[in-house]
Amino acid sequence: MYAIYARQSVDRADSISIESQIQFCEYETRGEAYKTYIDRGYSGKNTDRPAFQEMMEDMRAGKLSKIIVYKLDRISRSILDFSSMMETLGKYRVEFVSATEKFDTSSPMGRAMLNICIVFAQLERETIQKRVADAYFARSQKSFYMGGRVPYGYRLVPTVIGSVKTAMYQIVPEEAEVVRLMYELYAQPECSYGDIVRYFQEHGITKRGRPWERTRLADVLRNPIYVRADLAVYEFYQSQGAIIANDSSDFIGVNGCYYYKGKDSVGRKQMNLEGNHLVLAPHEGIVPAEVWLQCRRKCLRARQVRPYHKAKNTWLAGKVKCGVCGYALVDKRYAASKARYLLCSHRMDTKACPGPGTIYTDDMEEIVYQEMRKKMAQWATLRRQQGPTADPELTTLRVRLTQVEAEIAALVDRLTAADDVMYRYISDRVSQLDAQKQELQRRIEERGRHRELDFHEISNHLDTWEALTFQDKRRVVDQLIQVIHATHDAIQIQWRI
Repeated sequence: MYAIYARQSVDRADSISIESQIQFCEYETRGEAYKTYIDRGYSGKNTDRPAFQEMMEDMRAGKLSKIIVYKLDRISRSILDFSSMMETLGKYRVEFVSATEKFDTSSPMGRAMLNICIVFAQLERETIQKRVADAYFARSQKSFYMGGRVPYGYRLVPTVIGSVKTAMYQIVPEEAEVVRLMYELYAQPECSYGDIVRYFQEHGITKRGRPWERTRLADVLRNPIYVRADLAVYEFYQSQGAIIANDSSDFIGVNGCYYYKGKDSVGRKQMNLEGNHLVLAPHEGIVPAEVWLQCRRKCLRARQVRPYHKAKNTWLAGKVKCGVCGYALVDKRYAASKARYLLCSHRMDTKACPGPGTIYTDDMEEIVYQEMRKKMAQWATLRRQQGPTADPELTTLRVRLTQVEAEIAALVDRLTAADDVMYRYISDRVSQLDAQKQELQRRIEERGRHRELDFHEISNHLDTWEALTFQDKRRVVDQLIQVIHATHDAIQIQWRI
């Protein structure tokens, strides 16, 4: 029995249909019995196709004596796959016929010509791939929407950019409040992904009805889609080696950013930014640049730390790095003397770093404290910088308020179709929710007044250092210091101010 194989990856006006392929091949059967094998919607890049595999199984079972195709590239555009198939056909003495190219596989010349044609078929496929990739890159650099999953906090709406129809993200207010809360929580020095998950569980905050997971939190906290990108964001990505499509003057603190993996970049694009592409997007960002950058840098620092645990031995934890390799220095104790010292985590894990030498934790803390006093002595009074400040409690109240308002709106919409019993139930529930709404609005206003009464100036800073709690010391250090690189004979402090 003969076999007719037909394949069509995309049903387009300029491509030959399955039916037309079979019609061409029927002539080569010369009236013999045949069976058709059809793969719709499958590419020719490999032979992992159900009908093709079924045909090959029938051939191995001795059911087929000839395979007929409309054209060589219907079988495969890969030289390796085609050569493997021809070797199998020869083993089982099955003839191969291309209806439009008229090849005779029984002669060496016919087999040679067959291989030459498949080389050009593969060249055509690779050329198409290159053309599609170049078109994708060109469109991405113009801020067009390039598909993919719509990120949490946004919906997709149609738009026009430069007379080209495309799409853009539009903020979903109630989800945007959750995103802001997530960033404000993670901006706290001691907050981890697990802390945020537990906080959301305690306050009934879900992701479209499902509980949040650590991996989804990490995706949100690393994504420049959410940032209101300003010059500081531009400088951050530039310092990390990213390729930025827009001029620095375009970063005005309004738009979010698209982020694409570069052709030559290595590793995960969210952890190794070098060689990847950043493009300003047409949509409005959600998170202020200052808060977003604080969280993004914290995500980058996390890759140098062993499994996460909260600092409990030194208020320098997470800030001080090895001056040789840049990995975190971990507080340890000598068994005999109980003296504390700092050990390079990279040396501890792999022995790849020679280490920074002997650095005692108590000495390091005293040196950093004195350097902070010198730094702050430049100002008689430290005035709080104007701009967005994180207040997770206030944002939590706003998230709950939007949830209550959404539930009230949904219930009101159901009133028109409700009977008497349902009407009373809905009315009672709306009354309860309205009471919750009034209480939330009162607490939000009270919290707002509390923030207005909050300090605007700090004097006598660091004079009461020993009276501060461990956590307060951590917060002060986090506000003043970006990172510390240390060896036994040199300390370099990178300040935030």
